[in-house]
Amino acid sequence: MLTPQYRPALLALLCLAACGSEPLPPSGSANVEILASLTMIKLDRERTIRVYLPPEYAESDARYPVLYMHDGQNLFDDATAYAGEWGVDETLNELAATANLKLIVIGIDNGGEQRMNELSPWPNDEFGDAEGAAYMDFIIDQVKPMVDEKFRTLVGREHTAILGSSMGGLISHYAITQHSDVFSKAGIFSPSYWFSADVYDFTREQPPTDDARLHLLIGGREGDSINDMLLMEKTLLDVGHPEFNLRVDVVPQGKHHESFWREQFGPSVTWLFAAK
Repeated sequence: MLTPQYRPALLALLCLAACGSEPLPPSGSANVEILASLTMIKLDRERTIRVYLPPEYAESDARYPVLYMHDGQNLFDDATAYAGEWGVDETLNELAATANLKLIVIGIDNGGEQRMNELSPWPNDEFGDAEGAAYMDFIIDQVKPMVDEKFRTLVGREHTAILGSSMGGLISHYAITQHSDVFSKAGIFSPSYWFSADVYDFTREQPPTDDARLHLLIGGREGDSINDMLLMEKTLLDVGHPEFNLRVDVVPQGKHHESFWREQFGPSVTWLFAAK
């Protein structure tokens, strides 16, 4: 759990992540588009979906793997990001050209002041009810079918990944275990395992499938959250998850910030989608 000296700063950052929730037209790459808002049926809220398509998409008839990401406002555009964008579009444009890594990315905007609840599968005494299960149902039952119908996707679980940071890392961990029939890869950046100790028992009782790839990443300047993540590494290994499908990185100067996640995004997706 988070010690008192780190908790106020991290909570402030988590609250900041909820800001910038009003979607604006993208000012970044031409291959990023905003879809019409969807109603989250179980939560009765509207949500903006942002889509990145590979540079060659319009000239090709190929189908592509899909990466689902949280906090969509922060992925593609400084105008909607609260602390600098991840540069997902720029990074993947470069990887498409240099490493032949071509993905469709679906960015789901966060819910502003509802963000903490939506991204938690477990209740928290301070933040209240857990809405993470309903949020994941929205992605799986509404967003994914729409995406698979509208775009040329590779629909199988072996081609489908999920990735997020902080609370987005927590819900991505939940997704790769609870919904192993949908996702086979997860990027779990600076995960908020401190939010609920239930995540450890949940992982022991319902571990990810052996073929699932998990990338656990944290910065060396993230305090006791490092120990929380290393405990999760031990938990995963104890339940028999293969070491070759588990990547764990503690980056010495990394901190809980968009700039850190931006620099780590390219190496992470390259590993997650590399041929086995």
